[in-house]
Amino acid sequence: MDGQGRAIAPAAGTVCNALATGRGSAFAIDLETTATVDLDASGEFHGEVVDAPDADTTLVERCAALAVEAWAEHEDSHDVGATVRTESEVPMAAGLKSSSAAANATVLATADALGVDPDPLEACRLGVRAAREAGVTVTGAFDDASASMLGGVTVTDNERDELLSHEVVDWDVLVWWPDAQAFSADADVDRCKRVAPLADIVTDLALDGRYGEAMTVNGFAFCAALGFPTEPLLEGLPAVDGVSLSGTGPSYVAVGDPDALESLAGHWNERDGTTWHTTTRQTGCRTR
Repeated sequence: MDGQGRAIAPAAGTVCNALATGRGSAFAIDLETTATVDLDASGEFHGEVVDAPDADTTLVERCAALAVEAWAEHEDSHDVGATVRTESEVPMAAGLKSSSAAANATVLATADALGVDPDPLEACRLGVRAAREAGVTVTGAFDDASASMLGGVTVTDNERDELLSHEVVDWDVLVWWPDAQAFSADADVDRCKRVAPLADIVTDLALDGRYGEAMTVNGFAFCAALGFPTEPLLEGLPAVDGVSLSGTGPSYVAVGDPDALESLAGHWNERDGTTWHTTTRQTGCRTR
């Protein structure tokens, strides 16, 4: 079988980390990962990451394999293989949902190559399954994956892969990622569970549409649980609407008035790493 597909998925920032309670919330941001899938008749799956030849490609290979299993013609599926090439603006292991973006883009690119137009949440859940099987996530990251797939901000139950709410938002965003990595699968879940009462408050705030407040409470709770400094949070207060550690770090995200974010950027620019002004994405993953 021959066929090529291409899809683009946005990164995301954290409103509520799901490690403590299984419920989480995230919002899509305008940083992109692109996946190109070339089908073949080898029955094998190979991944390549542009500019990172030594990167682990297990996740995207599993995404393509599951997509072929789900959507290829039954009599042909055991012979179908693929090469997956990903290219990304999103730093890996920075807490900006690079894995979710890569999974979503790969699943939809494979569907595109197969000539299939799947339901977005079905495709999202397939990528989440692949992430669990590849061991790159503790929670399954349905919150991150749904925000990337759908755009806007989502609140989810990651234990049931259930979408609790979805809202299109238009926010200015500031992101800072230091010159370090923190892999989600390595996070200390037991320490995170100690802040579960605070995480419940954060989820309730998010379900009430009070996303900025939710982010800030989440930021202080999970900086404490995961051992990251709170100074980048304090530097944004009280001017920004919300500021948080993103995912399991080490990146931080803030939302608010452009002038407030510009002032915060002055502080974050003094730190080693990269500060990025961007916006939320109202649309999520798309083909071509």
